[in-house]
Amino acid sequence: QVRLAESGGGLVPAGGSLRLSCAISGRDGQHYLLGWFRQAPGKEREFVACIGWTSDGTWYADFVKDRFEVSKDTVEPTIYLQMNNLAPEDTAVYFCNADLRYAAGSFISGPYWGQGTQVTVSS
Repeated sequence: QVRLAESGGGLVPAGGSLRLSCAISGRDGQHYLLGWFRQAPGKEREFVACIGWTSDGTWYADFVKDRFEVSKDTVEPTIYLQMNNLAPEDTAVYFCNADLRYAAGSFISGPYWGQGTQVTVSS
């Protein structure tokens, strides 16, 4: 069983930055792919970024590339999402997810979710 707890959301003006954190517990630190999804009002949940726990690989959705950076701390253990140059269309609830997999050209969510953290970007 993996437990995830996000923090760091809030209200920022367009062009601002936020850093989300996801504290991870359970399964004695044996993790695979960990990442972030987001869900805006009235829209489906979508992949944002992910990182390999035992590798240095990182992957991003096209719409966040060069603005967001996913990183990890294997000692804590925690993953982060640094979000820069935020725009109103980035407004969403951001969810941490564990055990993503890659299939048919897309990242598919794993079974473990955090409770989500709200990010609101004002114009």
